[in-house]
Amino acid sequence: MTAATSTTDRPDAPTRPRDAHVNPYTELAARIRAEGFLRRRYGYYVLRSGAVLGLLAATTAAFVVIGDSWWQMVTAVIFGVLFTQAAFLGHDAAHRQVFASGPRNEWAGILLANLVVGISIGWWQSKHTRHHANPNKVGADPDIAPGVVAFTERVADGRRTPMGRWLTARQGWLFFPLLLLEGLNLHVQGVRRVLAPEPVKRRGLEITLLAVRLVGFMALTFWVLSPGVAFAFLGVQLAVFGVYMGASFAPNHKGMPVVPADVTIDFLNRQVRMSRNISGGAFMDLLMGGLNLQAEHHLFPSMPRPNLRRVQPIVRAYCAEHGIPYTETTIWQSYGIVIRYLNEVGLRARDPWACPLATQLR
Repeated sequence: MTAATSTTDRPDAPTRPRDAHVNPYTELAARIRAEGFLRRRYGYYVLRSGAVLGLLAATTAAFVVIGDSWWQMVTAVIFGVLFTQAAFLGHDAAHRQVFASGPRNEWAGILLANLVVGISIGWWQSKHTRHHANPNKVGADPDIAPGVVAFTERVADGRRTPMGRWLTARQGWLFFPLLLLEGLNLHVQGVRRVLAPEPVKRRGLEITLLAVRLVGFMALTFWVLSPGVAFAFLGVQLAVFGVYMGASFAPNHKGMPVVPADVTIDFLNRQVRMSRNISGGAFMDLLMGGLNLQAEHHLFPSMPRPNLRRVQPIVRAYCAEHGIPYTETTIWQSYGIVIRYLNEVGLRARDPWACPLATQLR
C-alpha cells in the first residue's frame, strides 16, 4: 500500500470513548509473545555494537594518522555515519531491546548516547516516550510540536511575520536542507536539558559523559587539525550526522494522519495508522537501524531489532484481516510524501483555497 499524500486533520480510524476496554491489540500481542519474538538477541547486539565501536576506534586512529589534511573530510563523513549507527543502538537500549534487565539497558543507553554520540539520553528518552504513546497527536506528540517547521495547519497559520510565512509556505523544500543543522541541535538540546533547573535523573553522570564526549572530540579535532580544516571537519561531521538522523526518523510519521487532541483511538489503530514502513529488505534494516519497520516497532517497542523483519508478515496479515491500513513505501516515495505534506501545510495556511485537504471523517 502507499501512504496518503494529502494533509488530514482527522485520521480515517474508528474512535472509542476514553474508558473503552476493548483492545484489538491483545490477540496479536499474545501470538507474538507465544512465538518467542520478544526474546533477547544477545549475539546480534554483541556483533552490532562491536562492529560500530570497533569502526569508531579505527576511524579515530586513522584520523590521527592522516593528520592535518583536507582528506579528513572523508573521515568526517565516516564519523557522521558511525555516530548515527551508535545512536540507533542507543535507541534500542532505551527501548529495552538489548538486555532483559532494565538497569543494564539504562547503562547501555547512557554510555552510547552521552559518551559515544554526545546527546542526553534523558532528554531524548523523555521526548521519544511521549511520541510513542501518542504518535502524531496534537498536543501530545513532541515530534509535531511547534518549532522551525510547522507540522499542522494551526501552527503554520500562527506564523505572522512576512519572512515566517514565506518560509512556512516553502518548508517542504527547506526541510532536508535544515537537517544540516540538526546534528548541532541534538547536541545543544542535550546540554540544555542536563543544565536545566528541572530534576534530571543521574544529572552528574550525564554532564560528565557529555563533557568528555563533546569537549574531548573538539580537543582532539583542534589538536590534529589546523583551525580552518578543523572547523570544516566539524561542519561536515555534524551535517552528515544531522541529515542521516533526520532522514531516518522523518519518513516514519511525517505525512501520515494527524490526530486531533480530542480524539481517542485504540492502541493497534493508533500505532499502525500513524506509521509508515520503508521497503528495502536487510539493507534498509541496516541503513535505518530498524526504523524502516516502524509499524512493528511501535506495536512492540521492546522487541529486538532483528525480530522486527520476522514479525512483519504476521502484522501485515493481521492488519489486512481487521481492515487496518498498513502503509509501506520506498524511501524515495516517503521523502516525496514528507516534502509535499509540509508544503501543503504551509500553503494551506497561506492560501486556504490552494490545496484542499482530504475529507475529514469524524
